[in-house]
Amino acid sequence: MPDDFRDLLADSGDMPPGTETKIFDPRDAATGSGGAEVTDACVVKRGNQWWMYLAGQPKGYGATDLYSACLAPDAPLSVRGWTLVREADGSLRPLAGRSRSGNWDGKGGRHCPSYVRGWDPGEERWVERIYYAGAAENVWGPYTIGFLEWDGEEWVDQAEPAFAAEEDWEHGSVYEPNLIYHEDRWKMWFVAGSNHEDYLVHGYAESRDGRTGWSQHEMFAPAEMKMFDFCVRQGEVGFEAVYSRVWMGTGAPPPETGLWWCRAEAPSKKLCAWGTPRQIQTAADRGWHSGGWKPSFQLDGPAGRRAFVFFDGLYRTEDPGPFPFAFTVGCLEVDLPESQGRVERSD
Repeated sequence: MPDDFRDLLADSGDMPPGTETKIFDPRDAATGSGGAEVTDACVVKRGNQWWMYLAGQPKGYGATDLYSACLAPDAPLSVRGWTLVREADGSLRPLAGRSRSGNWDGKGGRHCPSYVRGWDPGEERWVERIYYAGAAENVWGPYTIGFLEWDGEEWVDQAEPAFAAEEDWEHGSVYEPNLIYHEDRWKMWFVAGSNHEDYLVHGYAESRDGRTGWSQHEMFAPAEMKMFDFCVRQGEVGFEAVYSRVWMGTGAPPPETGLWWCRAEAPSKKLCAWGTPRQIQTAADRGWHSGGWKPSFQLDGPAGRRAFVFFDGLYRTEDPGPFPFAFTVGCLEVDLPESQGRVERSD
């Protein structure tokens, strides 16, 4: 294992107090699911409205697709008030069709969306995209990463994925993208490997246009760390990230399973530059989840330290079949540690 990673595999810091709220649960009529199973929330403000982009299987089977929920226009960010966008017949409305992308995401579906706005030098304009992982044949992968792009009226699918596995350590599959646009580059953190192999490596790459010319894929976190997402946001001073550490093995999850926070002066491709992490959620059984993953967080204002960390959850059901579980979406409201100005860089 590289020396840069060794200290990050240990528990680092105490967990600050926080409040959890369940938002969507297909088996809980008190939530806004209406029986639909949705997961993989990505939360972003577009114009005067907060949006949540999600993956889901409305009928409980088949290829996953991307959907949306929103708060009322001009409403502040909140854990309550989210409404899934539906068709007139009550079914969930997909974000986009598959007339172009069906050859690479048709049978395996779309999941883990990540919204980003950036400059497209080829088109010479600012564009809005929702990156996601897609699979051509099977919901379990292997995956490539592509995006939907906003054309001013609707989200449009693309004929080819934008990013695929290239390195041996990626085991032929890349997914769970998290992107930002910074200093004229589309910067992406992603998972490589597969859940069923219990092999998860985190990678990093960047591109000028977010579509082609990606830099060499670099390992960001090793398999031993079991990092599943790395969501980055720009703060008042520097950058902050919330990430998940998951457990795919048998028996009780280790204490480091759950959600973590860290910060850096710049959105570095080196994990060691992100300082000492602090755990903000454990894998304790809450009934509707036992440790979250796929965090998407937003700070309460540019100088705020209150964070809304949306995340995925899972719990066992009594249903027969190969997958007796239900997916949930929740939010952890937590006061993050105070910013302390410049962060020492180690890269």
